[in-house]
Amino acid sequence: MSIDNQNATVSLAQDLIRRASITPDDAGCQPLLAHRLAAAGFAIHPLRFGDVDNLWAIYGTEGKLFCFAGHTDVVPTGDAAAWSQPPFAAHINNEVLIGRGSADMKGSVAAMVTAVERFLTANPTPPFRIAFLITSDEEGVAINGTVKVVDWLTTQGEHIDWCLVGEPSSRLTLGDEYKIGRRGSITGNLVIHGKQGHVAYPHLADNPVHRAAPFLAELTAIEWDKGNAHFPPSTLQIANIHAGTGANNVIPGELSVQFNLRFNTESTVEKIQARVGDLLAQHQLRHTLNWSLSGQPFLTRTGDFVEAVEAAVMHITGTKPQPSTAGGTSDGRFIAPTGAQVIELGPLNATIHQIDEQVPVAHLIDLSKIYEALLNELTTRQTPPHDQ
Repeated sequence: MSIDNQNATVSLAQDLIRRASITPDDAGCQPLLAHRLAAAGFAIHPLRFGDVDNLWAIYGTEGKLFCFAGHTDVVPTGDAAAWSQPPFAAHINNEVLIGRGSADMKGSVAAMVTAVERFLTANPTPPFRIAFLITSDEEGVAINGTVKVVDWLTTQGEHIDWCLVGEPSSRLTLGDEYKIGRRGSITGNLVIHGKQGHVAYPHLADNPVHRAAPFLAELTAIEWDKGNAHFPPSTLQIANIHAGTGANNVIPGELSVQFNLRFNTESTVEKIQARVGDLLAQHQLRHTLNWSLSGQPFLTRTGDFVEAVEAAVMHITGTKPQPSTAGGTSDGRFIAPTGAQVIELGPLNATIHQIDEQVPVAHLIDLSKIYEALLNELTTRQTPPHDQ
């Protein structure tokens, strides 16, 4: 069956993809979204922090707050000549939409908007408020994006109850997996200090590589925790290591090591930092250590929101989605600490950040239907039985 390429969701996704919004440039995506949402009755609040454009749009004045969260920025295309179609042309070939951001995550954003448009046409006075939190800094340093909007919302006395992040969560088929949480991420930037010298006179130098080797062996062998029912065990990986001047006759004076931990709710930043500090002291290493926390772990436990998401997916796909906490981080890490229940649900993640990033057109259409079904599920669950 031929798919109608003029479907509202697909058409909006194409309009967004054709705007080359490489982080942090929004390239006009948010004004396009704001125009659509204003026409649907949303109050529009453009929020610019530093060089990052953000959008907060809200509908209604009473009840709990449901928020769609997403981003309009995309990663660079890589070699454009390697694409089968120009990366920002948004061509459809064999009923597949190809373009940078099609899956991550302009397709999701388009599906959110059209789902809300249909839902509000049928339900102009829902029993909860609806908002959009859109940033152009999710793929970048994430300093002036969602985290700043969340801070701004706090100053406004606003609190998100439920948040649906449109990150590409599906693995093999649309809606087969959704994220109920993510691991935290913390990076250690460590410098082991020695003394530079000639390799022929090691007694006059202090080789930091030699000194650090036993420490690094123990560091990488630590069992941080055993994980739990929702998360795998926390893990550490050395990401970068460097020493030396490039000459083969010079003992280096410093060793630089960068390591990252992806940690679950069984570990804490304080425990991680203390354990590394104790190990450094045990090995009597002269060092400088700076920590960078990208985000805490978060988990949305089974309840009305999880049940509503599962029911919505089953209503459209006929299959119950499986909860997951796998993968990296998302902007959900900035929203969950406010007490919001955060779930990520979006298209297939198989081609994100790749050449020929793509999404089946039918998936976009069905994803919009899933989002609309979720709003209907929440309506049913918020409406007293005698009012149904």
